[in-house]
Amino acid sequence: MTTTPAEVRPEPASFRDPANRVFHVGEEVLRGLDPQAAGHWRALTGTAFFPALVAAGKICATEDAPPALVPAAAGAPWAAVLRHERIPFVSHPYEWSFTMLRDAALLHLEILRAALADGFTTKDGSAYNLQWRGTDPVFIDIGSFEPVRDGEPWAGYRQFCQTVLYPLLLTAHLGVDFQPWLRARVDGIEADQLRPLFGGARRLRAGVLTHLHLHGAMQQHNASASTTDVKAQLRAAGFNRELVLATVRGIERLVRKLEHRPSVSHWSDYQRTCGYSAQDRAAKERFVTAALTAGARPRRVLDLGANDGRYSRLAAEHADHVVAVEQDPAVVDELYRTLRAEGQRRILPLVLDLADPSPGGGWRGVERAGFTQRASADAVLALAVVHHLAIGRNVPLPDVIDWLAGLTAPGGAVVVEFVHPEDPMAQRLLANKPDGLFPDYRRDAFERLLAARGRIADRLELPSGTRTLYRTVVGG
Repeated sequence: MTTTPAEVRPEPASFRDPANRVFHVGEEVLRGLDPQAAGHWRALTGTAFFPALVAAGKICATEDAPPALVPAAAGAPWAAVLRHERIPFVSHPYEWSFTMLRDAALLHLEILRAALADGFTTKDGSAYNLQWRGTDPVFIDIGSFEPVRDGEPWAGYRQFCQTVLYPLLLTAHLGVDFQPWLRARVDGIEADQLRPLFGGARRLRAGVLTHLHLHGAMQQHNASASTTDVKAQLRAAGFNRELVLATVRGIERLVRKLEHRPSVSHWSDYQRTCGYSAQDRAAKERFVTAALTAGARPRRVLDLGANDGRYSRLAAEHADHVVAVEQDPAVVDELYRTLRAEGQRRILPLVLDLADPSPGGGWRGVERAGFTQRASADAVLALAVVHHLAIGRNVPLPDVIDWLAGLTAPGGAVVVEFVHPEDPMAQRLLANKPDGLFPDYRRDAFERLLAARGRIADRLELPSGTRTLYRTVVGG
């Protein structure tokens, strides 16, 4: 999980704004600023709103750093370099649940309101400008702040609609999960894509007429006009900062009203229906606790197939932070709401299909890193997961083990559960498959695969007799 201190890696996601580029130098996150952006930064530090929001944890902590820490831009040294706090885990909006995206949107709008009142705005409106400390959203794009210019609209409005508001409308009003839509396009959902779904009476649903149909029509009307011409028309019409503030407040009221509480899914009630006895659960919890405390305190734990977060909470007692991955957006949303209510700040719940994890996206496939590239952990929990991948999704068992080992830092541990072929859950999955399709799905074969990728340090057969837990030290 660490890098060589001398290693300097540009952040691909920042390539679109050459005025301020993000670099990773060892464990540090740095940002180079050109002269104009450096001037904006100095003015920003003199405002009242910015230090207050940083102190409240709503904007990532940022300070000046020596310019020599990052390479010069096109031969010219950076006018200033900033050092940002390091976010525990970088996630993407298509890995968030509905309520997570809504809460991130509300924070973005709160920050924008405060900035406008103090003479600043944000030139971007992207959902990617926010990350998470556990269940707390945090704004990270310091380079987005710039002084407001009277007579100009919020430059980030279209981006906010495409990456935040339209996904929320899609799910709140139509019950359609937004995650596949956002994953398909790094720039978000275009108005033209969404408008056909909101015809007839649906046009009258909250936010649709103003922010989808009218906004889309205005985009088409101004398509041939230059940005300068549009801004001149707005100034001539008396557009001012108060109108921008009123627009932001209106969007904020709309977002607060949007709600989505899906019906209970199969996975929502999995802990009750999965067939574990009380003795199995107790033994499993003891094994997981022992595995997480066997060596140095883990900085990051991945809980794959987290469901209601039972083992994520257990891991959070012994690790700096936990990434809890679950496929069902409804389950993740409920887990997020529960963790927020509990005040749990070490667990980040994410929506992710383990058989189809987030790939790299954007320009050249590297602008947004794939899950596997981001997810190296000191410990990986794969509890009641392997049979779903190997039998339910037809992933070859060696590939499953390779992937788990690849997510684990050298010397880290994979805590994995093997569900025997005779287990009722495995039998249920096998019942829908042709006979003889999984000849290698056996305990002895599984153990050989584990041993080839590390050292099996501990094992425990649960009292039921049809499930075995393993702690394997990768590369050990």
